[in-house]
Amino acid sequence: MIKKIIVLFLLGLFLYSCATVPVTGRKQLSLVPNSEILPLSYDQYSQVLQENKLSDNQQWTAMVKNVGNKIKGAVEQYMKQKGLSDQLNGYSWEFNLIESETVNAWCMPGGKVAFYTGIMPICKDEKGVAVVMGHEVAHAIANHGRERMSEGLVANLGLSSLSAAMGQNPTLTQQLLLQSVGIGTQLGMLSFSRTHESEADEIGLIFMAMAGYDPREAPKFWERMAAQSSGQRPPEFLSTHPHPETRIADLNKQIPEALKYYKTQ
Repeated sequence: MIKKIIVLFLLGLFLYSCATVPVTGRKQLSLVPNSEILPLSYDQYSQVLQENKLSDNQQWTAMVKNVGNKIKGAVEQYMKQKGLSDQLNGYSWEFNLIESETVNAWCMPGGKVAFYTGIMPICKDEKGVAVVMGHEVAHAIANHGRERMSEGLVANLGLSSLSAAMGQNPTLTQQLLLQSVGIGTQLGMLSFSRTHESEADEIGLIFMAMAGYDPREAPKFWERMAAQSSGQRPPEFLSTHPHPETRIADLNKQIPEALKYYKTQ
């Protein structure tokens, strides 16, 4: 009888703790609120900025900030249209360019974005930056960090002790939370799964289109990225991403839908 009660309780917990990803509609596990994740995310972002040098390339820096603000506006517009503005509560947007040869960019939960100068030549121009910016911001809007943290709770604790741990073991909960937003990792974010990466591609196309950037630029960026990594160790940005050919094919299938949101500025 006790086991049945526990199973029913946990089933109810999981049903109650499911969230829906904007744009794609995919159901995801959501055991921890953003109100707990965002403060830790912001602390980590501040730490990254303290430990790294910001780029003194004024042109590139201005480009990152300009594109970031346009994507931010598109996100806020999209969420408002869908009645989801409350999901942006607590967001504190910021866009910075870090001096590093690393070919990477990321967005922490809550809208804290970092680009590395190593990715800028591959972006080539503002349109390329928009492809990357839309993709990275999409990770945050889709709450991929929160989902990963929730899955970590289940994997580390097991179903039978999950409910107790969430209320009685805050140290472990906090540790998993820190890991989910990349605390202590060299690049600021852990690698996402291929499911998350593909989903961020799809959502990112919508955001860049709404921001006034032609979504047909996305496959071109990934072609440049694939060419850059040819015969070499793939950049961090490609670590868990779908194969470039698969990604480009998927993006081309998604472009007609994204074009519905595209309006030149």
